[in-house]
Amino acid sequence: MEKLIFEQLKNELVNGAVKKGHPFRYFSLATVSPNNEPRLRTVVLRKVTTDLELFFYTDRRSNKVDQLATNNNIAALFYHPKKLLQLQITGKTTFINDEQTLKSIWNGIPLNSRKDYTTADAPGSLLNNPDQVDYLTDGNHFCVVKIIPSSIEYLRLKRPHHIRMDFTRKNQEWSGQFLVP
Repeated sequence: MEKLIFEQLKNELVNGAVKKGHPFRYFSLATVSPNNEPRLRTVVLRKVTTDLELFFYTDRRSNKVDQLATNNNIAALFYHPKKLLQLQITGKTTFINDEQTLKSIWNGIPLNSRKDYTTADAPGSLLNNPDQVDYLTDGNHFCVVKIIPSSIEYLRLKRPHHIRMDFTRKNQEWSGQFLVP
């Protein structure tokens, strides 16, 4: 049963990256600020590899990039309301720095979506009017972040019994055990 549940959670994550309407497409990402305060935001799941590395895009000037550069520990929360399924992922992040890889990913982003990574001012900068955002005509601040999970907690709410499991990764192998829901 453990292997079946692990395959189900893996499929849900992959579908979140490839199916636009899937509830896992947008997830909550938690980081820690330099002041040791927890910070949350919603990001878009862009890719999931076969060994469950997850990828999202951001502006390299964003607060989350600074926070991850200082402390690369994260928590991610996914929720599927129809299946009453919640996944909590903990792990570490790294930045994709290979210019060829970044260029390839950038070229695959629709032109209208590239705008998100080309503002003249950094995300979170003060504005007098939201209609007066300036954009670069050359260059971008595109950044790809990879999440390397170390644990995934699975919670499926169902009757007569909820199912909760904790999967941990050791030496590229995943093992799971049931928990009291």
